[in-house]
Parts: sequence; C-alpha cells; structure tokens
Amino acid sequence: MTVAQPVARLESVDFPPPPLDLPRRAALFLDLDGTLAPIMPRPDDVGPDPRRARLLARLRETFENRVAVVSGRDLPNLDYILDGGVRAIGAVHGLVRRTADGAVIAREPHPGLIDARRILVELAHCERGLLFEDKGLSVALHYRNAPACAEAVIEAAERLSQATGLVLQLGDMVAELRTPGADKGAAVTAFLREAPFVGATPVFIGDDLTDEDGFVAARRLGGFGVLVGELRPTQARYHLADTDAVARWLEDLCAPSITPMAKVRA
Repeated sequence: MTVAQPVARLESVDFPPPPLDLPRRAALFLDLDGTLAPIMPRPDDVGPDPRRARLLARLRETFENRVAVVSGRDLPNLDYILDGGVRAIGAVHGLVRRTADGAVIAREPHPGLIDARRILVELAHCERGLLFEDKGLSVALHYRNAPACAEAVIEAAERLSQATGLVLQLGDMVAELRTPGADKGAAVTAFLREAPFVGATPVFIGDDLTDEDGFVAARRLGGFGVLVGELRPTQARYHLADTDAVARWLEDLCAPSITPMAKVRA
C-alpha cells in the first residue's frame, strides 16, 4: 500500500499570522476548500462567488499574475468555482496542471481506478451519508455526513490501495485513491520553473493534510506555508484562523493604502 504522508513538524505551537511585507517577487499558491472557500457538507455546495472573483483579480494584478490555485478538485470544477479567474492551476493534488500560458499537463489514469471506482460506488450506496466523487485520475469517498463510517471507509480504502497500487490520500473527512505521481509540492516546484513564477518566493496557503506537501516545497524553495484552521503539527510557519481571516489577509496584501513598494521587504 502506498499512503501519501506529508512531513510535519512534531511540535504544535501558537503560530503568528503571516506578514504583509512579503518578498519583492512573492508568488501565492492557494488551496480552495477550507482556504478560499469554507468547507461545505458536499463538494458541489461550493460555487462561484463574486467577492472571491474580485479578490483573485486584484491579487493577480498585485503579484503580476504570480497566483496559482492548487487543489484536490479536478480542473473543470475549479474553473467553474473560480469563474475562470485563475489561469495557473494544479488540480487533483497536482496530477493535472495548467500552466500560466494555458498548457495542460496530466498523468494517465491508473488502471486500478476501474476496480476502486466500482467498489467505492458500492460502498456509497450502503450508507446514505457517504458521498462518492470521481475526479478522473482519482476516486474519493467522503464521510463528513456519516462520521461513524470513518473507520470502515479508511479500512476499505487501505485494502484497495494494497490491491491496486493506487496512492491512498487521507484528507478532511475523505479517503481518496489516486493515480501515483505528482503532489501539491511537485506542482509548486513545477510552476516555479515557468514564467511568470521563475525566481519567485513561494507562499503556500492551505488547511488540509494534503497541503503539507505544498508547505514543504515552499519552505525548501525559500518561502513559507500558512496553515488555515485548527492548529496541528505542520510544516507551515504562520497561521490564519479561517477562510474569513484568509480573505482579510489577502485583501490587505493588495490594499491601495499599501503600495507594492511599501510591502516589499528589502
């Protein structure tokens, strides 16, 4: 069995909020659920939002298009939710990546997805609160609305991972089986090799265990991570309480009263 296990610091401390004086050529890498949008009972409950769209447009202007969304959702769903407002996207945890110039790079689906898809669909039919999600390169079973099923879902996903060679990715009330390959950290690394991100200092903002790969990559490449939500052992350096705090911080980054030069750290 292959299990995605992001590296995390062992200690849990009271992290400060992230600074506004970001490096001159900072780049933002943003998770969606739990970061730009609140966690909802069902993934389909998250949709386009005018305030978020305006904020992303301002961020792209402030950071000269060095803004990417890196999420576990698939690319069409992200384009719908973001209202087409972000060009650079790492979807399905980085297995699908669209560059800033629009080129799409994707892995081939693992053959084990056929059996995993069938079995997870059958499990979803056994309990009303379970929700099956198919992302093409991965399949997932959400148990947010059936928390008593957590142990059974994870056990079934572990068995499927062992039998198929799919990577087991445990997230916030979800067990996901995905095609082996890139993760969120690999997506960040790849973006930083391409315009307009080349030479930028990465800042990764996310809430879930899957975002730890992004925190690790950002830290390795001279930047930092920002953990959103409940504190836990993490590779992030800073912390924001919730999605509202994320929005306020991002809005402050591009506030007219704080010019780009005033925010630049020498």
